[in-house]
Amino acid sequence: MQNKITKLFNIKYPIIQAGMVWNSGWKLASAASNSEVLGLIGAGSMYPDVLRQHIQNCKKATSNPFGVNVPLMYPNIEEIMGILIEEGVTIVFTSAGNPKTWTTWLKDRGVTVVHVVSSVKFALKAQEAGVDAIVAEGFEAGGHNGRDETTSFTLIPMVKDKITIPLIAAGGIATGASMLAAMVLGADGVQIGTRFVASEESSAHDNFKQMVVNAQDGDTQVTLKELTPVRLIKNKFYLAVQELYKQNPTVEALQTLLGRGRAKLGMFEGDLDEGELEIGQVCGLIHDIKPVSKIVDDIIHEFEIAKNNIPNTF
Repeated sequence: MQNKITKLFNIKYPIIQAGMVWNSGWKLASAASNSEVLGLIGAGSMYPDVLRQHIQNCKKATSNPFGVNVPLMYPNIEEIMGILIEEGVTIVFTSAGNPKTWTTWLKDRGVTVVHVVSSVKFALKAQEAGVDAIVAEGFEAGGHNGRDETTSFTLIPMVKDKITIPLIAAGGIATGASMLAAMVLGADGVQIGTRFVASEESSAHDNFKQMVVNAQDGDTQVTLKELTPVRLIKNKFYLAVQELYKQNPTVEALQTLLGRGRAKLGMFEGDLDEGELEIGQVCGLIHDIKPVSKIVDDIIHEFEIAKNNIPNTF
C-alpha cells in the first residue's frame, strides 16, 4: 500500500497513531511503529525530562520510524525542541500554534514536519510555512478541536482542493471502511486517535479505556469554546460545566472550574467523575480493548474488504 505518506515516513501502511496527551507514551508509539504504521509520542502531557525518557525508551523498543507530536503552545517549547534534536527525532507533528515559528528551524535540522489544522485557512498557512504534510482534523475528533465545527467529510475535500502537499485525514476514523472513505475524499493517509486509546499499550488508565468501550452515540460533546474547544465524554465534570453555562459565566469563571490537571486526573489517573475525559465521537464504534498489532491488522483487513466490495455496491 505504497503512496505519498508511506514514502514520506518510510512505513508500510498510511496510518498515523495520533500523539494524544496522557494516552500516547512510548509503549503505544513503539507498538504502532512495530505494526508498520507511524507511532507518535504525545509530548503535550510530558515535562521535558519525561519526554526525553519516552523517546529513549521508544528507540530501544522499535527500529522503525516514529515521531513526536508537539503542541506549540507548550510552555517549555524551546527546551522541548532542543531535546527532539538531541535525541535524533526525525519526524515531528506540530499542533495548536503557528507553524511558521518552528517549521524552518526543524527542517534545517533534517526533521520532517507535519502540522495539524482544522480549516482550509490554516492548511494554507501551514503549507506556506513549508511543512511536509498536513493533518486535516474534523470536528468529530476528540481532545482539542476546531472552532468552525467543520466535519471530516467536508474538511478533507476542501483542504485537498487547495493544497499541493500530502494530506492526512483525522477525526472520526477508526475502521478500515472509514480509512477508505477518507482516502476516496482525497486523503493520502489517516491519523487515528480514539481507536488506539482503547489499546493494551495505551498509557490511559484502565477505567478510562473501559469508559471509551462503553460509550455510545451521543455520549460526547464539544464544550469550553471560550477557552479551547475540547470534545469530552459527558460525565460529572462535563455536567458541572453545563450548569455553569446557565449563569452566563466569564472566561475567568470557566477557568476556575476547569482548574489544573483535569485531563491527567481523568485519562491518566482514572477519575471518571471529576476528570476531563477527551475522546472522539467514533468511540461509539469501539467495543473492545485490543493490542495495537491486532487493531492495525483489523483496520487493514477491513480496508481491503471495503475496497473490494465497492464494485458490488452499485
